Amino acid sequence: MSPVDRDLMFSEQEFRLVRDLIHDYSGLSFESEAGSILARRLAKRLAFLGIRDFRDYYRLLRYGRDREQELSDLMDLLTTNETYFFRETFQLKALTDEIIPELLRRRGERSGEIPLRIWSAGCSTGEEPYTVAMLLLETGCCQGAPVEIIGTDISHRVLHHARRGVYGDSAFRATDGYYRQKYFRREGEGFRIIDAVRDLVTISHLNLLDEARLALISRVDIILCRNVMIYFDRPVRVRVAAVFYRALREGGYLLLGHADSLMNITTAFVLRHLVNDMVYQRPLPMPGTVHA
Repeated sequence: MSPVDRDLMFSEQEFRLVRDLIHDYSGLSFESEAGSILARRLAKRLAFLGIRDFRDYYRLLRYGRDREQELSDLMDLLTTNETYFFRETFQLKALTDEIIPELLRRRGERSGEIPLRIWSAGCSTGEEPYTVAMLLLETGCCQGAPVEIIGTDISHRVLHHARRGVYGDSAFRATDGYYRQKYFRREGEGFRIIDAVRDLVTISHLNLLDEARLALISRVDIILCRNVMIYFDRPVRVRVAAVFYRALREGGYLLLGHADSLMNITTAFVLRHLVNDMVYQRPLPMPGTVHA
């Protein structure tokens, strides 16, 4: 009987093996009660591959010649990528009206020399980094300063969508018509973002637990990681928070989703109460600190 002809269910050992491998690779956490949900998500994948049970699938993920490709395909299957333009507007207003002006003032006369680097970690289909790019163009808050916006995600499928830059109506649920008219052009049944916005954004594949690839991220001024850490358990949140701390320049900002928190995760950041929102900041060095 083929996998298509029956409902696959995990044995207790199979669930632990597959769950732990997924967790170690991506940080995604599945509790024991999620076994049936995970089995349903993977059953069609096993049928497509012609694999009869989860133990053989685990062997493919662990030892198979194409394990890296399969892990990538698995992330596309498991990750949720519900997002839209101009999400969490109060935080975006804090970004353009308070955070970026503060960073540029602190940089002073060098603001035109050193790029302002913004990292959208878990950018999904690209709405977040493109929203930031549109706001920078619209508000002029970075006028005269070079800007680099980096969008990364673990899912190749959503990154393909982000690079293509064409969006349907659901992506504009919180978008004023002014922005859609100015920064998008009709293409088929969707809207393509214009090159002036795309040119500010670089889209790349990145696993937040891949230490080797993370080392390639140069110091950044702002990190947006909104509604990503809610899918991690505490040990992974601790690891990811440490990644963000190392990636940020001193005085740089970390913007999490309103469902996220660093409480009981790390004390390395300070919580800043801005006019428009509360955000985390890597502390500035104490006056008189000597850097190596």
